[in-house]
This record gives sequence, structure tokens and C-alpha cells, in this order.
Amino acid sequence: MEFSENFYAEVEEQSTDIHAFELLIDRYTGVVYPKPGLNMMWNARYGRMAGMMGGWRGRQAGPMSVISERARGIAQGWLGQFLPGVSAAEQANAFYGYYTILVMKDGQVYGMLSVNGCSGEVWYHTWHGNFVGMKKLETLNE
Repeated sequence: MEFSENFYAEVEEQSTDIHAFELLIDRYTGVVYPKPGLNMMWNARYGRMAGMMGGWRGRQAGPMSVISERARGIAQGWLGQFLPGVSAAEQANAFYGYYTILVMKDGQVYGMLSVNGCSGEVWYHTWHGNFVGMKKLETLNE
């Protein structure tokens, strides 16, 4: 996804169809780095928060208690309260420990947010800037 401030990518595991982690790409230098924040704190498989928060690593035991449909409902409730006039997209991309959901306005991508798969906490992604465009890239199996 291209935004005015950066490029954003989701990496999906082929063997599970679960989204593994999120990446940001600096639009000027091309430097690729893990998306800070929830990608490190909420990601129950690939996240890491060593040192900060007493060494907590964002791990969870077992499957997420918040299912995809509930995550979307939580997202819509949050949007209704804090960003009236926008809506949560129909699809909630499942990561290990959370969901990321596109925010739509007038049928177009407006932004994105994430919902914690255990607590239901919402994290709105404010750092991307304005949405520019999106392409889905597939890997080739050899």
C-alpha cells in the first residue's frame, strides 16, 4: 500500500494464510523495516519488546479470544465514536495476536486500524498519511 508518508506491506505465511508481520518502506530511501508499535508489541509469534515494559514480549497463550467478526464490530464501534463518517472494511486480516482492518470512506481506503485479539483494544494507525494506492503482490512457487 502506498501512503503519502510511507509504503506499507503485510507478509503472509504461505503454509498458514496467517499474516506474519507488517513492514514499512521509506518512500525516499527504500529502507525496509518492521512496523513499530503493535507489530512488535501485539504480535504473539514474531513480535518483540525486550528491555521496555519489563521485558514483556507480547506473547499470548493459545488462540485469540476475539474472532474476526467481533474484531470488525469492535473496530466499527470505535470508528463510530472517534471518526464518524468512516467504516471498517469487511475483511479483518488476522496476524498472530491481532487483526488489521482497513478504514473506508465513500468506498475508498481512508486509513487502517488494528484490534488486539485478546483484549479488543484498538490502535488507529495515524503515521501513514493519506492513502495513495494499493497492489497485491504474489510470490512464485518454484
